[in-house]
Amino acid sequence: MRTTAESIEIAPAPVAAIELSLVVPVFNEEESVGPLIARIQEAMAGYSEPWELILVDDGSTDATLANARAAIGRAGLDLYVVALQRNFGQTAAMQAGITQARGRLIATLDGDLQNDPKDIPEMVRELERRELDLLVGWRKNRQDGLLLRKVPSWIANRLIGRITGVRLHDYGCSLKIYRGSVIKQVKLMGEMHRFIPAWVAGVVPSSRIGEMPVTHHARQHGVSKYGISRTFRVILDLLSVMFFMRFKARPGHFFGSLGLGLGALSGLILAYLFIDKFILGNDIGTRPLFMIGVMLFLSAVQLITTGILAEMIARTYYRDDSSVSYIVRDVYSGEQQTS
Repeated sequence: MRTTAESIEIAPAPVAAIELSLVVPVFNEEESVGPLIARIQEAMAGYSEPWELILVDDGSTDATLANARAAIGRAGLDLYVVALQRNFGQTAAMQAGITQARGRLIATLDGDLQNDPKDIPEMVRELERRELDLLVGWRKNRQDGLLLRKVPSWIANRLIGRITGVRLHDYGCSLKIYRGSVIKQVKLMGEMHRFIPAWVAGVVPSSRIGEMPVTHHARQHGVSKYGISRTFRVILDLLSVMFFMRFKARPGHFFGSLGLGLGALSGLILAYLFIDKFILGNDIGTRPLFMIGVMLFLSAVQLITTGILAEMIARTYYRDDSSVSYIVRDVYSGEQQTS
């Protein structure tokens, strides 16, 4: 049977699956973004599997976005630039990049050139060798100021480890390698990027979370986005993490336990005053203890009611958890631009 040229259909070549996605949030890093892309491409030159780079511009007000887009189409570089509509913060930018990522593995790092991309291939091998779901970089020789950066970080790392039960030396290092299927089960909100190991421990055993020493460079361009005030935010975030880890699915237990405790104390006080009034015949109307007992009773009722409302909100949250903490304006790549 003869076949004409018109009847022959050539099947398109299969597109290679992305093995590794590199996600880099950037904000006002116009001097760093160009050298960063070059360093990443150099570091990944020997990586044999398909990989992609996703830069998330977090509403920069300088030339960061333009400098990042200038690298699109560079030979040997599969680059996507996600431009957020405004500055939503590092956590939201990281979540936007993770959502965009197609890789089986996902690596995150900072855009200020302090993380070294050359550590990434070795971290990938280490994650696979140890069969981990998350490998965290440990800035063992950290090149930052002692008082404003190192000391608050040491304190925060010990507090986080004690409260969350995930023992790591360096929670704040952005250089991390994840299994994509795992990190996409974790929804990042607020300023919780430094607690990612704790969130991941909510979906996998902590034994599948590890760390390894990585290179850390001093900042070369721009200014740090963090100061001593971050310490106080970390403490507040840590309290939120502790609440979510223990009571996210059952907030009524948290508020209800407090309410029952205060209610029991109120009951003891009011029982004592009842005996003092009606058996011993003493006047209790002007005693401060009577007001304390009444206030404790009202507080107990409020806490228990709050717990019931929190349970209702939690059930609604689990039914419809499709909200996101960022807005994407554009995604730029060598293939097309989408809005």
